Amino acid sequence: MELTLTTPALMFSTLSLLLLAYTNRFLGLASRIRSLHDHYIRNPDAVLFAQISSLRKRVHLIRDMQASGIVSLFLCVACMLLLFVGQVMIAQWVFGFSLLMLLISLAISFWEINISVDALNLHLKDIESNPGSNREQPQNLPDNVDEE
Repeated sequence: MELTLTTPALMFSTLSLLLLAYTNRFLGLASRIRSLHDHYIRNPDAVLFAQISSLRKRVHLIRDMQASGIVSLFLCVACMLLLFVGQVMIAQWVFGFSLLMLLISLAISFWEINISVDALNLHLKDIESNPGSNREQPQNLPDNVDEE
């Protein structure tokens, strides 16, 4: 298999979109943490504290996802530079490490998503366990509520 400049260049768009998605997840999480922090300051609650603890873990995972993605992008650039100067064998190894860092980033992303799903399932379980509570019941739900 021959490694050309176009091979690592193809990863640029993929890595850029992936890093953008990670940044959006980070910004959403940061907003949620600030909101929970304000709520916790006004009304300390053990459940909120547990949520904040879970969010701390997710923030660290997103940091690690971003770092792995950035290292992967950096290695792609290094690979292209090595190919440009004619160091094909070293470029192949660098590109391989770039792919490994991308795999690590995706694996961490999967782990973070699982933590997020577990947290959402706790909320859903709470709603399902209290169907007759005094919470406001939504009126006239559309038939396609899961499409929103």
